[in-house]
Amino acid sequence: MTEQTEGFDLVVIGAGAGGLTAAMYGARLGLKTVVLEGMMPGGQIINAEKIENFPGFPEGLLGADLAPLIERQASEAGAEVRMFTEVESLDSDEPYLSLSTPEGNFRTKAVIAATGSDFANLGITGEEEFRGRGVSNCATCDGAFFLDETVAVVGGGDSALDEAISLTTFVSKVIMFVRGDEFSGQQLLQGRVDENAKIEVRFGQEVIEVLGGDAGVSGVKIKDLSTGDESDVDVAGVFIFVGTEPRSSYLSGFVGLDGGGHVETDVSMGTASPGLYAVGDIRSGSARQLVTSAGDGATAAIAAHRYIESRTWPE
Repeated sequence: MTEQTEGFDLVVIGAGAGGLTAAMYGARLGLKTVVLEGMMPGGQIINAEKIENFPGFPEGLLGADLAPLIERQASEAGAEVRMFTEVESLDSDEPYLSLSTPEGNFRTKAVIAATGSDFANLGITGEEEFRGRGVSNCATCDGAFFLDETVAVVGGGDSALDEAISLTTFVSKVIMFVRGDEFSGQQLLQGRVDENAKIEVRFGQEVIEVLGGDAGVSGVKIKDLSTGDESDVDVAGVFIFVGTEPRSSYLSGFVGLDGGGHVETDVSMGTASPGLYAVGDIRSGSARQLVTSAGDGATAAIAAHRYIESRTWPE
């Protein structure tokens, strides 16, 4: 095993709401805490145009505003946040845990995995070919590229509904393609979509191919699931929101994952591996909400503190 270069009481992997909350609680409990984040702090909330379901903000707020506030709380409590530090693997160095990153290795008494999830892919022809050239998972990031044009939104859950509404700020028309015969997202968002004259909803239709050329996306091929008929629909962009996949590959082989790649946890966010906790989207049974991820983080940090205090740690 490579000799460790730095030692901590608690390493939090991921700087989304769950990870930063865990770091804040860990530091406040007196643990020497570091957060390792592969990208920028904030996770998926960075791209949220408006967060309306986080307690204490009845008027809503931008994800880009909330993320720095949580990071500041964690830092002021004493946690160190390191950006662009990707954890490649996790191993046992009994009684410690060992983490490998391109920037160096870490030895720690406890780890909280809070790496969240990525948007799932459709796995259809043209999806990867036109990613960044009309295919996107972020209305806030890319909506302005489609001023006064028609775009497609694929999906019927909270993210699809929310992003479809956001896109109407920029585009002339949004066509939502939903495989089922009804939405699966919140009633509040469904009502807003129904009331928005710029949004057309097509239930029972599946996008089976993204069409385009050198200039980027030009349309989608759809299949009517009730008749089997296929047809082309002209759109300038395709925004895909069909679920998420946990970022858990670095845990594979160290702790068991379920069929979807999620980590099984107990009520204290503990896993089958002593000293390892998992919070937010990465754990099995997560509600995948901002507020529950933050709650998971606090629970895990308190449990990690109790675990550390209950054991003897050789120098």
